[in-house]
Amino acid sequence: MSDPNLRRAAQAIQEADALLITAGAGMGVDSGLPDFRGNEGFWRAYPPFKARGLSFVDMASPEWFGRNPAVAWGFYGHRLHLYRDTSPHEGFQILRRWAERMTGGAFVFTSNVDGQFQRAAFPEDAVVECHGSIHHLQCVRPCCQDIWDAKEHVAVDTTTFEASEPLPRCPRCGGMARPNVLMFGDWGWIHHRTSAQERRMEAWMRGLGDARLAIVEMGAGTAIPTVRATSEQAGRRRGATLVRINPREPQVPAGHVGIAGPAKATLEQIEGLMGSKS
Repeated sequence: MSDPNLRRAAQAIQEADALLITAGAGMGVDSGLPDFRGNEGFWRAYPPFKARGLSFVDMASPEWFGRNPAVAWGFYGHRLHLYRDTSPHEGFQILRRWAERMTGGAFVFTSNVDGQFQRAAFPEDAVVECHGSIHHLQCVRPCCQDIWDAKEHVAVDTTTFEASEPLPRCPRCGGMARPNVLMFGDWGWIHHRTSAQERRMEAWMRGLGDARLAIVEMGAGTAIPTVRATSEQAGRRRGATLVRINPREPQVPAGHVGIAGPAKATLEQIEGLMGSKS
C-alpha cells in the first residue's frame, strides 16, 4: 500500500492544468551537488576553509572580491566548474514530462544559482532564479548595470581553493568581476535579470484564468524561507495544492501535502503512481 500523501500528490498533479515548480538547495543533492547550508557540509566540500575558520556565510560575501579575489574566485570558480560538469538527476526529467503535459504551461522558481533547470532543458524564459545565477557575471564595484555570460575558465587549486590569474574582469572598467549571485550583506547585486524573470512569472500566473494549478516544491528549507514562502503564497492565491518534498522539513499548511523524502526518489514514486513512465 502506497503512502496516502504520495497518492494525493499524484492526483493533484494529474488533475492540474498548470504546474509551478519550486526548488531549493536540496534539489541538487541527488545530482551529487553539495548542500552548503550547514557548516559541516560546507567544510566537507571545502576543507581548507575549515582550517581558516570560514563558514559558507563568511565565504558567500561580496567583500572577498575586494579583500582577496583569489580566495573569492577559488570558491566561486570551483562551484562554477562543478555546476557546468554536473548532469541534472532524473527528477528534473520527471518534472519536465509533467510540465510538457500541462495545457496552462509551467514555471520554475528556484533559489539555486546552479542553472540545473536550464541544463535539464527547461525553457530559459520560464525560470526564475531569485538569487541570481553563477553562470552570469557583473562588475564588483559595480561600474555599470551590465550582466554578461560567464564564459571564462577559472583555474582553481583544489588543495587550497585559491584561483590564479587571469581572473574574470569587467569589460567596461577592467575591474574585478563577480558572479551575478545574491550574496549575504550584498548591496551591489545587480537584480534586473532576476526582476525580469519575476515579471514573466507574474504575467504567467495572471494569465492562468480558471486553470487548476499544482505546486511541487523540493528541497527548500526554513533557514532561508524564500522558496517556501513563494510556494505557500501561490497556493493561497490560486487555491492550489502544494506538494512539499523535503527529507527534514516537510511540514505544510492545512490542506496541502508534505512528504518526507529526497527529491529524486519521491518524484519517481509519484510518477509511478500516475502510471506515466515513458
